[in-house]
Amino acid sequence: MHTDAKAAGASALAKDVEPDATKVDLRDILVLGAGQLGMAVIRALAPHVQAARERLTVLVSPQTVNSADDPTLAALRKLGVDVVGQDLVADEQTLTSVFKRFRTVVNCTGFVAGPGTQLKITRAVFAAGVKRYFPWQFGVDYDVVGRGSGQPVFDEQYEVRGLLRGQSRTEWVIVSTGMFTSFLFEPSFDVVDLERRTIHGLGSWETKVTVTTPEDIGKLTTHILLAEPRIANQVVFVAGDTLSYGELAERVERVTGVSFEKTVWTLDKLRADLAAAPDDVMTRYRAAFAQGDGMWWDKSNTYNARHGIETVDVEGYLRARLG
Repeated sequence: MHTDAKAAGASALAKDVEPDATKVDLRDILVLGAGQLGMAVIRALAPHVQAARERLTVLVSPQTVNSADDPTLAALRKLGVDVVGQDLVADEQTLTSVFKRFRTVVNCTGFVAGPGTQLKITRAVFAAGVKRYFPWQFGVDYDVVGRGSGQPVFDEQYEVRGLLRGQSRTEWVIVSTGMFTSFLFEPSFDVVDLERRTIHGLGSWETKVTVTTPEDIGKLTTHILLAEPRIANQVVFVAGDTLSYGELAERVERVTGVSFEKTVWTLDKLRADLAAAPDDVMTRYRAAFAQGDGMWWDKSNTYNARHGIETVDVEGYLRARLG
């Protein structure tokens, strides 16, 4: 489904964008956001940028910059990166003026600034003339999911892809990662509740999901960003693990050594839940991840598998968490 032939075609397209399509430019890189994923990317990327005698810049909220005892700011200072304070609720023109200083933008902001933010950021990146853009697409296969999944966030991500493909001035790289591994064990998501010892299969026990830890996403995004010949204008799939909800239940019980109460929540049930509570975020997510299509891909075909890069699977994650 996602072949090296497609990658070759994307590389050929990249040659039309810039004369030397093989080299990676480490000058003037901006990372947007320093949350869980942003910090993972920064920790992995900063040493490479600094080894090239360049500076990595990170955009955070003005409140973070202005707080003398903010732990995030302290961590960024320790990593030796430059920090810029800018609120993403600003208008597109303001963001464009900030982005104009940079050749590469890596977007790790998520949806904290509200609906429409990712579309606005993408348009500002284009208007600023940024050469290379890694958008906030660290999630599922939005090309397969398409529109109308019941997730407004997914619809916006699909629209962002349309913007990326509708222009040729800015190179783009999408890193598809699936769900954060930890989200499977988030009590409010209610797939695995370690305390209550319950497991819910979404859709069916055969429905599959791809998951990756933020640390692995940071490592792999850096590897992809640095790869030469330069990767451009394509979707790159990575995975820490791909498994069915039935396999998830087996692994949880094996690692914990105890039995869990196991229940399937069918797609019909989850859609009924969504109809009853259309604004509930976790209800939306459960209905989306019960669909299967677009929520998983074969790990053996991923970038990390092809390049022999080890990642943490669900069992490894759970052993570390419980250890």
